[in-house]
Amino acid sequence: MMHSSLDDFLKQHKALLVTGPVALIFVEDDVEIASTLRHHLQSGFTTVVALMPDAFDLPRDIKPKVHRVPFDCSAPEQVFAAINQVIGAATPGCWLYYCYNAEYLFFPFCETRTVAEMLTFHREERRAAMLTYVIDLYAGDLTQHPNAVSLETAYLDKSGYYAQSRNNAQGDAPCERQLDFFGGVRWRQEEHIPPDSRKIDRISLFQARDGLVLNANHTFNLQEYNTYACPWHHNLTAAICSFRTAKALKRNPGSTFAISSFRWHNSTPFEWHSRQLLDLGLIEPGQWF
Repeated sequence: MMHSSLDDFLKQHKALLVTGPVALIFVEDDVEIASTLRHHLQSGFTTVVALMPDAFDLPRDIKPKVHRVPFDCSAPEQVFAAINQVIGAATPGCWLYYCYNAEYLFFPFCETRTVAEMLTFHREERRAAMLTYVIDLYAGDLTQHPNAVSLETAYLDKSGYYAQSRNNAQGDAPCERQLDFFGGVRWRQEEHIPPDSRKIDRISLFQARDGLVLNANHTFNLQEYNTYACPWHHNLTAAICSFRTAKALKRNPGSTFAISSFRWHNSTPFEWHSRQLLDLGLIEPGQWF
């Protein structure tokens, strides 16, 4: 389904933004567009919106299943502006999700349960947002896959993740139930990563709300949305398994020749299954069994 603009989509399909969950997929380049869209369609999103340049094509089987919106992702601020525009148009309480191409959402038991089922449980726990960790994926052999992307031979780091306290805006006290998370390729190649881009936490799943604004650092203006759990017990968390960082490092002339491989002694093949992420402690089932 083609639309002339994001404004056109929001005007014609406001009914789709009542309960959700709605996936907003921002397409930066032509890498793994189809697999990204198929993955999120199979995850159980009721609506998948592909915001992408007109120059990129979609397979015939995907075209009728997604809403295609012309969009230029070259300026990061445009992505956040578009998400905030959707938040403003959505009915309060509608679940929204965002990611980029070559990124794949995994949550506990996602092989047998849908994202809608998970969010129903999350809402019953009085949670309006869910913490997701962006877990870096990378091709095992950069000679065969110079863009660092390979679904068949993907690797991830099995350790090396850590968290630090997040201070309030004044910098004089830690925020309650908020942490900054680090690890993966962004940590190991931090000399090539700007300091503001080294965190791997992202609140990718959230409910629209009046006055809600997504900031450029992937946090929200409402502090409870940025928390990893409620005050009483651990809550569900999810992961976005992403080739985006490795892909950018190999595309960037300043880093591509400095990196001959992303593999190290703590690399392990990615099994494309939530059980592996649960075993590694990269996602949390909370009270959901």
